[in-house]
Amino acid sequence: MTLASDKESEASIQQWARDAFGPAPNPSRIAARANEEMAELLMAVNGDALVPAEIASECADIVIMMCRMADRLGFDLGHAVDEKMRINRARRWVVEDGVGKHVA
Repeated sequence: MTLASDKESEASIQQWARDAFGPAPNPSRIAARANEEMAELLMAVNGDALVPAEIASECADIVIMMCRMADRLGFDLGHAVDEKMRINRARRWVVEDGVGKHVA
């Protein structure tokens, strides 16, 4: 995955995580941890004052966990996003609260 960073990549994040935490655990544990990070993001955006740096940090934590999932299962996250966007662009969408839902 290409990140908008001159310092980090999907591969560098995966290597850091392997060095820091050892081999990636089973996918359900990674998903559960990502869910914990998503809960922290929800708390950050539901507070009285939105703090962009805090929200960005929580978003980054989620991306890091998704890199960990990709490492564990052996897929390229960037390619997965590209493929999903190809599918999304071909779908029809209905707007619901500004986020959308596919109908076909």
